[in-house]
Amino acid sequence: MTIPNIGFNHDKTNQAEFEIIELSNLYTRSMIGHDPQDPHRVSFFMLIYIEQGEASIWSILTVIALKPGSLIFVQREQVHSFDFSGQPQGKLLLFTQAFLDKVHANMRLPNYTPTHLNQQHNPILQLDTTHHARSHILIDQIQAEINTPASEPLIIMYLFSALALLLHRLRPALSHDNLSVEQSSKLARFFSLMQQHVQQVRDANWYAGKIHTTYKTLNQICKLATGLTAKQMIDAYTIIEIKRRLVVSKTTTQQLANDFGFEDSSNFVKYFKKQTELTPSQFMKQNLS
Repeated sequence: MTIPNIGFNHDKTNQAEFEIIELSNLYTRSMIGHDPQDPHRVSFFMLIYIEQGEASIWSILTVIALKPGSLIFVQREQVHSFDFSGQPQGKLLLFTQAFLDKVHANMRLPNYTPTHLNQQHNPILQLDTTHHARSHILIDQIQAEINTPASEPLIIMYLFSALALLLHRLRPALSHDNLSVEQSSKLARFFSLMQQHVQQVRDANWYAGKIHTTYKTLNQICKLATGLTAKQMIDAYTIIEIKRRLVVSKTTTQQLANDFGFEDSSNFVKYFKKQTELTPSQFMKQNLS
């Protein structure tokens, strides 16, 4: 099974880098060439907000149940799929790295770092009644501004920043907000390069050179943002990609060894077991049983 890559539709948003979609639109209309209930990869960030009903999302090989007041953040390049059998009501906020860069340049905003690579990270936030109501108001105000003739992008950015800061305050344990603008830029560049080259390169020194910094500096940035070293981030991303291909595409061990640049399948199995404490076949048995 090939996992489709879904890009941000700039034509639909009149070249804007932000969009709000009603969840019901995903299961009541035909999506162009793709069913959102099948695994897919997105090139943008998403905030999924459940107002009524229940749903679930399959992400990072885990099924996460969602209910009213649930809010989940999906990192760009993550693979996921939805279960809309409960026909939930809510909003899907889509935004690009370019949108975040503009917000960071104009106002305060939490850093959207790839914390999903850390296994201790919990991507779901369950809002209490007060924050459920406040989030609803802010999202409605963003939507109202988008729909306003001659909409002002700066108002949208301010409202989004207010929403992001409100939600971030509820998760003090994830307050990795000491990254400078330059550090945030280097981390984003590292993550983008890793997505492009991880099948060929897993050397943190190589990535540090590509973003014109030192191995030590890259490590410091990664630790501050995710709690992981640069090498741990590379290995975590590699293992997530391998697991997806084992489960979704049923790719053989020999093919994966070839695709990820291992000398032979035995070295690939050793690497996988070192990271997961399971062989690929043991992992498959666990996930297909």
